[in-house]
Amino acid sequence: MSDTLAQTTTIHAAFAAKVDAVLNALEMEGALPPETPRGNVTVEPPRDPSHGDLATNAAMVLAKQAKTNPRALAEKIVEHLGRDADIVEASIAGPGFINLRLDENAWQGELSAMAGLGADYGRSARGQGQSVNVEYVSANPTGPMHMGHARGAVVGDALATLLAFAGHEVTREYYVNDAGSQVDTLARSAHIRYREALGEDVGEIPEGYYPGDYLKPVGAAAAEEFGDRYRGAPEGDWLEIFKAFAVERMMDVIRSDLALLGIEHDVFASEAALQAAGKPDEAEAWLRQHDLVYDGILEPPKGKEPPEGWEPVELPLFRSTRFGDDQDRPIRKADGKWTYFGADLAYHMQKAEKSDALIDIWGADHAGTVKRIKAAVAALSEGQDRTIPFDVKLVQMVHLMRDGEPLKMSKRSGNFVTIADMVEEVGKDVVRFTMLSRKADAQMEFDFAKVVEASKDNPVFYVQYAHARISSTLRKAAADGVTPSGDALDRLGEAEWTLVRQAAQFPRIVEAAAAAREPHRVAFFLYDLAAAFHAYWHGGNEDPAKRVIVAQDEQLTAARLFLVDAIGQVIRNGLSLLGVEAVEEM
Repeated sequence: MSDTLAQTTTIHAAFAAKVDAVLNALEMEGALPPETPRGNVTVEPPRDPSHGDLATNAAMVLAKQAKTNPRALAEKIVEHLGRDADIVEASIAGPGFINLRLDENAWQGELSAMAGLGADYGRSARGQGQSVNVEYVSANPTGPMHMGHARGAVVGDALATLLAFAGHEVTREYYVNDAGSQVDTLARSAHIRYREALGEDVGEIPEGYYPGDYLKPVGAAAAEEFGDRYRGAPEGDWLEIFKAFAVERMMDVIRSDLALLGIEHDVFASEAALQAAGKPDEAEAWLRQHDLVYDGILEPPKGKEPPEGWEPVELPLFRSTRFGDDQDRPIRKADGKWTYFGADLAYHMQKAEKSDALIDIWGADHAGTVKRIKAAVAALSEGQDRTIPFDVKLVQMVHLMRDGEPLKMSKRSGNFVTIADMVEEVGKDVVRFTMLSRKADAQMEFDFAKVVEASKDNPVFYVQYAHARISSTLRKAAADGVTPSGDALDRLGEAEWTLVRQAAQFPRIVEAAAAAREPHRVAFFLYDLAAAFHAYWHGGNEDPAKRVIVAQDEQLTAARLFLVDAIGQVIRNGLSLLGVEAVEEM
């Protein structure tokens, strides 16, 4: 592989391009029909490393279009690939899989690419600038961020960073639910704390109000802002004022809490502002114009007795069954107010005006509403005659533990553990990496004792320790006057190239994780890479000749330093996608 190619194209992309060029040649020869779709062709490491460095399924997925059997097509592909100087061996396995064994020069080029591209190693243009709106957190502005919000916040933030790294234009959005009854309750609760700040003995906070001490500063701020103007005033005089005031103060708290996790949003969209601007009315008019809303009678729940007092009422219903939902959904209530779905539908219309694709990060407790909102976006796609890709990623609960025992109480609130509690005790990086150490839709235990253990079983420690070891080695070598050099990479052996092959999967992992909307794949990759590095490191404990710094052999030492420096760069790049710091020492 040429030096220029090595510096600009990673090995998987380079060999995918080589396979693509062979397929172009076969089209020219008539062995493949012109413009044969190749979307399912892959070039990736084989499951068994003994089979080679890379494998492609090209013959398996294209044989039908070529009107031949996979093995016959594989023979033609192998004939072309065998002429490539970077391919030592191209062989056919089973019914038609093609395994490739690469020349060592190709891996030297990849190692140089890791070093040369630096923080851009793994960056992809696969997104082609497609704009994606990622909406995450969107917690009610009625209290501080607690552990129930932490996982979705981290997953959404890491996904947004991953998509940007993969070539998308990303908007990070927070939907402020400031128009529901919960905000009325917040205002009334804040008014009680306001009276308390003015010196009134308010006694116990009434049932149904927000009792947390976190509203005391809001009450104190209101007392300073308004004096005693609203102490004994009728609710109608102050409710709207206190709603706006309390929401603004609570959003300041929420932004501060999220900042503790390194999270910042580009847009805070207000439900109240959405409704004040008439967006739901505009959405209803548009939907009626496209025969997607009609006036009808909502059926009672199937298989259940109608609720007491229920009677058939004509409501505007969205035709969600046309798009796979169980029943058509009302967008207004009997009193004419918007249902949550009606407002949410208008909100997604607003997001779709500015983005090519939408992603929502929701708690698993919202799983029952996924069908209807997907139906709504499908309707937008149909009505606008364009495809709007839309994903809802569900995030499962986190069970907090300490030394294996469930943890329920918080020192701050008395009834829940806040993000501030978590970050104060274990640190931002531990929280973020741990939240990404499992698939988002799998339940998780967060044990305050285990997540700070210095052991292989603690992924964040294991990965950061690998980077710290690399940094320590580079410092020690620098003190001895030896610096990394790629001038003698032919001195490296199979143990080093095994490590390079592991690290070289990073660009492919980035693209696959972005396509699947699964940032945890990066965390899994980093753990595997750290394990490979630690195994390499321990080889030097058993045999001094295998150490990175080899006494009396400065050339080999410089080459191995070049290797571990590049591995450190890949670890840094991966951790950066997760929003985790790559520590220099531990």
